[in-house]
Formats: sequence, structure tokens, C-alpha cells
Amino acid sequence: MATYAIGDIQGCYDEFRYLLEQIKFTEADRLWLTGDLVNRGPRSLETLRYIRQLGDRVITVLGNHDLHLLALHAGVGRKTHPTLDPILQAPDCDVLMHWLRHRPLLHEDKALGYVMTHAGIPHIWSLKQARSYAHELEQVLQGPEHLEFFHHMYGNRPYRWRNDLAGHNRWRAITNYLTRMRFIQADGTLEFKANGSPGTAPDGYAPWFEQPREKPLKRHQLFGHWAAFGFNQLPDITALDSGCVWGNALTAVRLEDGNWFSQPCPGNRTPGE
Repeated sequence: MATYAIGDIQGCYDEFRYLLEQIKFTEADRLWLTGDLVNRGPRSLETLRYIRQLGDRVITVLGNHDLHLLALHAGVGRKTHPTLDPILQAPDCDVLMHWLRHRPLLHEDKALGYVMTHAGIPHIWSLKQARSYAHELEQVLQGPEHLEFFHHMYGNRPYRWRNDLAGHNRWRAITNYLTRMRFIQADGTLEFKANGSPGTAPDGYAPWFEQPREKPLKRHQLFGHWAAFGFNQLPDITALDSGCVWGNALTAVRLEDGNWFSQPCPGNRTPGE
């Protein structure tokens, strides 16, 4: 039995299946997925259906594109993308969206020593805090408040976490830290316009994983979301979004030994689209 972590699939279903063939994925193995299962790639519907039918063999955290799809399904999203239309028009759409809405925002395994979120865990939070905030938002998404939440989900404010945040401002901040974060200031202020490589940080900001942590996380972080960073294995983090949808590759890491596998991707989008 092996555990494989795979970066953002974004509807690149064929490349995903080729990667599973390459790693010789069996019924005894397990998958961890960093979220953004859908959007931009050509086969988002097939991707969701296949991952859902894997059942307990797969754990996926929610990414910002997954949340956008859920908002569209709830009748809220401000813009859509043609690659999501087949999902929204599918006869099993409600079933798929119920399943997706019940995915976690954070997953960890103490024995393996890993924790996974879509965008990362900010240096201003301890692991205990991150667990608590992720669980809080999961309860909202899975409960009767989820429709109202989607009406208030979009937006950049508040830019900085405060413990006294409440209601939709609090839930939006948790969403942005866990699913949209790239560059951050020492005090926790987020920046949302820049999405280039870590070396292009705006003045006063740094990549979130370079800010000194207030408390050691005691877990190796797995995350996606940052295609311009690509696949990188560093002492405390593994970045898994290797930009398949942009014509680069889809990457899997075997968590038991750190070995990695790459599936070339022809690319379905032009950067900036």
C-alpha cells in the first residue's frame, strides 16, 4: 500500500488517468489531491465522477476553483467558464455537488507526518488553529448556511486575520488563507494581485512559506494552487501544482519515501486566460 499526493488536476482527466497508470495505482493505494479538481481543462465532469467513485481511496481538499463551481451551482458565481457547463448541466450534478461540498479544507496524517491544504497554512496560525478554522468553515459549507456563505464568499477583505473576526468576514478570510494565499506580509496581510513565481513578491511581501512561523507546524506541508512556482520539494513543504493545464505536467509524490512521478501535459489553456 502506498499514498500518493497529486497536484491541481483542473479537469485534465486524461493526464490524471495516465499518471495513475504510471504509478501503477491499485485498490490498496490511496490518493491525496490538493484541490482544484475542475475548471480550465477539458474534462472536469469526468474528473469529478471518477474521483467520487474512488470512495475512501481518495482524499481531496477544496480549492478555490472547486468553491467557485459550488457557488455557481448555488446560483451565486459572478462568472463561469465553458468547461464547467457540462457539470452544471449533467443529470448527476446535484449528487456531485453534494459530494464536493462535503470535502475537507485541511487533511493531515500524524503517522506520515504530512498536512495538506490547497494554498498552504499561513505562518501566523498554529496547526491547532488551522485545524479549528478549517473545521469551522467545513461546518458552514456542509450545513444550512452554505447558500448564504456563497453569496458573501467573493472578495479580498479583510486582508489580514484577526481573532475577533466574525460571521462572513471571518469565513471569507479563512477561505482566502486556505485556498487563495500566495504572498503575505509578516503581520499576515495577504496580497491577491500577484501570481508570479515566488521571486516576484511585491515590496513588503514574501511567499507565505518563507515567513518565519510563530509556532513550528511539526508537519510537512503539501499544497497546490501556485502553478508559477511549479513542483518543488523543500525541507518543510512540497508544492504540487506543476501546471498541467498550462502545458507543463501533472505530478505525484509517494509520501512514504518522497519519490515523485511526472506526466507531461499538452496544455489546454494559454497563460492569462
